[in-house]
Amino acid sequence: MQALPPSGRDSHPSQHPGSWGLPVSAPLEHLAATADVLIPVAVDQAYTYRVPPGMALRPGDVVEVPLGPRRTVGVVWAVGQGEIAKLKPVAGVTDVPPLPDNLRRFIDWLAGWTLSPRGMVLRMCIRAALAAGPPVARAGVRYSGAAIGKITPARARVLAIAETGGVMAKSALAAAAGCSAGVINALIADGALTLEALAADPVTGQANPDFAVPRLSPAQAEAAATLRSSVEAQTFGVTLLEGVTGSGKTEVYFEAVAAALRMGRQALVLLPEIALTAQFLDRFAARFGTRPAEWHSAVSAKRRAAVWQAVAANEVKIVAGARSALFLPFRTLSLIVVDEEHEGAYKQEDGVTYHARDMAVVRGRIEGAAVVLASATPSIETQVNTKQGRYAYLELPARFGDRPMPVITALDLRRDAPARGHWIAPTLERAIKETAARGEQTLLFLNRRGYAPLTLCRSCGHRFQCPDCTAWLVEHRFRHALVCHHCGHQERRPDICPVCEAANSLVPCGPGIERLAEEVAERFPDLRALVLSSDFAGGTERLRAELDAVADGGCDIVIGTQLVAKGHNFPKLTLVGVIDADIGLSTGDPRAAERTFQLLRQVTGRAGRFERAGRAILQTYQPEHPVIRALLSGDTARFYAEETAQRRQAMLPPFGRLAAIIVSGPDFAGTQAYARALAQAAYQLPPSDRWDLAAAGGLPGEAELVVLGPAEAPISVIAGRHRFRLLIRAPRKAGLQDFLRALVQAAPPARGGIKVNFDVDPQSFL
Repeated sequence: MQALPPSGRDSHPSQHPGSWGLPVSAPLEHLAATADVLIPVAVDQAYTYRVPPGMALRPGDVVEVPLGPRRTVGVVWAVGQGEIAKLKPVAGVTDVPPLPDNLRRFIDWLAGWTLSPRGMVLRMCIRAALAAGPPVARAGVRYSGAAIGKITPARARVLAIAETGGVMAKSALAAAAGCSAGVINALIADGALTLEALAADPVTGQANPDFAVPRLSPAQAEAAATLRSSVEAQTFGVTLLEGVTGSGKTEVYFEAVAAALRMGRQALVLLPEIALTAQFLDRFAARFGTRPAEWHSAVSAKRRAAVWQAVAANEVKIVAGARSALFLPFRTLSLIVVDEEHEGAYKQEDGVTYHARDMAVVRGRIEGAAVVLASATPSIETQVNTKQGRYAYLELPARFGDRPMPVITALDLRRDAPARGHWIAPTLERAIKETAARGEQTLLFLNRRGYAPLTLCRSCGHRFQCPDCTAWLVEHRFRHALVCHHCGHQERRPDICPVCEAANSLVPCGPGIERLAEEVAERFPDLRALVLSSDFAGGTERLRAELDAVADGGCDIVIGTQLVAKGHNFPKLTLVGVIDADIGLSTGDPRAAERTFQLLRQVTGRAGRFERAGRAILQTYQPEHPVIRALLSGDTARFYAEETAQRRQAMLPPFGRLAAIIVSGPDFAGTQAYARALAQAAYQLPPSDRWDLAAAGGLPGEAELVVLGPAEAPISVIAGRHRFRLLIRAPRKAGLQDFLRALVQAAPPARGGIKVNFDVDPQSFL
């Protein structure tokens, strides 16, 4: 079981000296300076070290310390005095900038909330600064003025340029003079050029808040003024910025960013998808004259280290990035924007489990910063917080320029079904042809990667399943492989059935976007089609190039998954065809309806965002479903009201609290037995006023903390590990974390490879 924080979050040796084997009081001559150092490993407690004479340490300093037989890096969490006889000394102070006090407070808070070891949270904060290693010095050349003998035309050009400039990189000088690097090296050997250290390139340019002030609509201008005031006040507050797709929310919160820049302070913009950053960066540069610093997994380790250092030095003012950017060492953070705040991608499911939207609010409170949550389809949690007065509310009810919203229609597949083995119904096929005839683009949306979600043998019925998971293998025909989307296992698609050895008997079941692309090529041979998928080679750069091609009109039909559903502006795109609007409606996820509504509302909103009117066609077998009816009617308020009422009745978030306990192990019986032991320990915990509201005077029914399970997880085996889940449902005011800590103390120790993970506020129930 992972190390967990004690109930009080107070594990510093200076405050619990007896627990560290140190005397509570000691003769003064045996006392000396000590430092409590937190190590970025899966441990919650800080370790106490002796501070050598002459070394001055402060909380936040990044130091080297001995840990067993090796040296490692840690962060000073507290300094004080203590008995030093048995303490190892701090080895030295690194050149990594100290962690700000507010960031350390954020680490403590997040670890306590998520029941994660503080060391693992710290690791997320400093890993980038340590991974790239020491910076590599770059050498440049400068004109020395020394006389040389033979002057060729190439040498003359080099010297003329070098004489007027300062220190230049060799490659830049060679390119400017139109010569090879050999000419530069020869001039260095002759003494005409000298080598000097080249200053590091800035991480990003200096953003200018007045570079290109936009023309805003009256509604945008009013919302922008409110956000500017919230930033200028330099006090914590959360604002929901809700606006229909195409209403110009980005331009509005850019004015809040401009306010932070004018004050010389820092701002963070969180984006849910890496693929969204390309257009965002271009829009940012058009407004502020330069791009912001990027932070996501596609940025190289060396570049991330440079951004980390520049943020810590307060040199970088604006960062745009994924959820992990929340852990950067900002010094003067005054604004956090969470774009598409409803997106599930903000939830970190592995390691330290946290929701970046919620943690952005926490960090904003700690920093005293304004927080803006922007979305066309806000989450129910955010809407409830707004209605209860916790968050301020701004609305952009219409598209910029009063452009109309797309007309949405449902295509009942029970009456207008596609031909057998096909997925595009005749009505949608006609609409695609009409759209192409007008020189406009169509987006075909199917939220399913690969060629087919299942491959089976029609002779014996064998189904291809992952050998390490209880999940079907997805066929990826472009890669000639069967792939597990849970553990990454892949194998080549065979030509014969491995069970009955029948030839030509393997058939795909159901469509993925690759299969849809095959049908598009067959039905529309004269139209240019482009498939957008994260599965193809080339990574982020390829995706960005393809998205630019779509925006420039380089294709007629776009085929994609949810990565094209939000944040993109395609001027010629006027038709959206949703191939299967029912995906996601039949799961056991309590947020299934809300998520499907948000996804379909976003993807249909890609149509008609510019001068040309748009429309969307939803292919569905359930046109009477509340989600489909809400999309057709545009009555989002009624849909959200009904969903909110169901949540309230079931005491689900935001009206109650949930925590998932996931028990995994190498064998079924042992994993099940330990999960049952955890449940039994939970039932036997005595009542406490920390989590039992009845003991604290709560009303009966409102005070119930319910333990559900254990039950096999819907995906019961992942990567060879069997999985069981328990779910804890508690009232909002209950001390859920206190209950979980007490459960850990009461439960038997996990042995035999059993692991226990906690997920407070779970978003996935698989």
